[in-house]
Amino acid sequence: MAASKSQKALRWKHREARGGPSVPSRKDDFSAQDVKVKARLKREGALDREAVKNAAGVEFWLNTHDHGEIEPENELEKTWRLKQDEVASLVEVGAASKRYDLKLGQLGPYACSYSRDGRWLLLGGKKGHLAMLDWQKHKMVCEVQVRETVKDVCFLHNNVFFAAAQRKEVYVYDKRGLEVHRMRDHKDVEKLCFLPNHFLLSSIGMQGVLRYQDTSTGEIVAQHRTKLGPCKAMCLNSYNGVVLCGHAGGTATMWSPNMTTPLVKMLCHRGPVNSLAVDQSGRYLVTVGTDKQMKVWDVRTFKLLHAYFCSAPAKSVEISQRGLVGISWGSRVQVWKDALQTKASAPYMNHQQSSGHIRQIRFCPYEDVVGIGHEGGFSSILVPGAGEPNYDSFVASPYQTRRERREHEVHSLLDKLQPDTIVLDPQSVGNIKLDPKQVVAQKKEQQRAAAAAIVSKQRTKNESKQKMKGKNKPTKRHRKKQLNIIRDNKEAVEELVKQKTAQNQREVGEHVPSALKRFF
Repeated sequence: MAASKSQKALRWKHREARGGPSVPSRKDDFSAQDVKVKARLKREGALDREAVKNAAGVEFWLNTHDHGEIEPENELEKTWRLKQDEVASLVEVGAASKRYDLKLGQLGPYACSYSRDGRWLLLGGKKGHLAMLDWQKHKMVCEVQVRETVKDVCFLHNNVFFAAAQRKEVYVYDKRGLEVHRMRDHKDVEKLCFLPNHFLLSSIGMQGVLRYQDTSTGEIVAQHRTKLGPCKAMCLNSYNGVVLCGHAGGTATMWSPNMTTPLVKMLCHRGPVNSLAVDQSGRYLVTVGTDKQMKVWDVRTFKLLHAYFCSAPAKSVEISQRGLVGISWGSRVQVWKDALQTKASAPYMNHQQSSGHIRQIRFCPYEDVVGIGHEGGFSSILVPGAGEPNYDSFVASPYQTRRERREHEVHSLLDKLQPDTIVLDPQSVGNIKLDPKQVVAQKKEQQRAAAAAIVSKQRTKNESKQKMKGKNKPTKRHRKKQLNIIRDNKEAVEELVKQKTAQNQREVGEHVPSALKRFF
């Protein structure tokens, strides 16, 4: 019976994998003299061969190298011309159900946030509407009306708690919609950001004060005054935990709770920075401003790589797990592919929203979905190739049970990183910082100059002295040298001499004349 194409491909994967790690051959197994060693080598060789075979099969079936995307059949076809109805008709039924619209026109515009595992969706309407739902099952988890302005929302370490920046202060709610905490230190907050590896909730707003609060202990870790006016743009660099802020003067700053001044301050735009985002690798920074430009920066060198022109000032920017860049202005959403390392010539996808102006866009983790919060409510559109197809269950699992969630929470608290570890280069933590060659050469030159100055000063001082007769005899020079020598028993000898002198003075009576004391 002829083998199928998948079986042939799998055997080819096995052949390629066998060329990688070396395993003991049958001849090598029986080269040993001891019977136990022979048996152990045979077992290890069999286990190695089985592991290679299983790894090749997993790699083949998971297809970790390739990911789905829209591919044109010829040069005349353009992916950005595809509408959402056409995309939904071409994908499977399960994927097509992920495109939907929530019409909430009276309570918008809406801010949105996805959980780390991509299963839960959090919505915050400007007129006080808060809602959390399991968006894949279209199931409402909780809903609350706070009756005041909601500026931003974000999940904490899991879907059990979420924070909402309201009119004056920041509030924390649980998954039942009950108020758990009221953070009075966070005043006039515009943006919220949570650091999952450090359990820190950061906020910034109209006062221009960046605050870090530990959600596990409730303590304020740091408060930094940016001194750059009100701030309405903030994002997290998940690679190193550094928080980035965009200011009205066109500058972008990078902050750590360890320093009161910014780690880096970059001039990015000629006007206010509306939004900014960093990719998962921490290498590329994308900023949008009122100068109608989207700029891509290299975080390692702080240099401009590419610049794209927008027809209107963009209000929101986001980077997916696969490196797709999404921006929004007015009622339009535009997605760019391969726009970070190289400059793309045309956008990947376009979408025109019919429900008013867009407030915020968010890529859903592990899904080819973009969430759009706008004046009319919330919309979810399909963007093939946006999400990571293979998830790590130790980091975030969409199929996590209640028991697994509790265990993961305990492990996260035990592995929590301290705020002192937030630096630009996380690889430098625990290493010895070596000075550059130029700095080392400069220090050596300064030491030589200082030593030469001391020698010159001493020589001038010696030459200015008047030589006196008998002051430079060899015996006196030797005595001076002996006085400068530091010995371990010097203090003990001096103390013993003092004791003997005092004892001799006590033995000599007071009635003895001074002329006869030398005989005692």
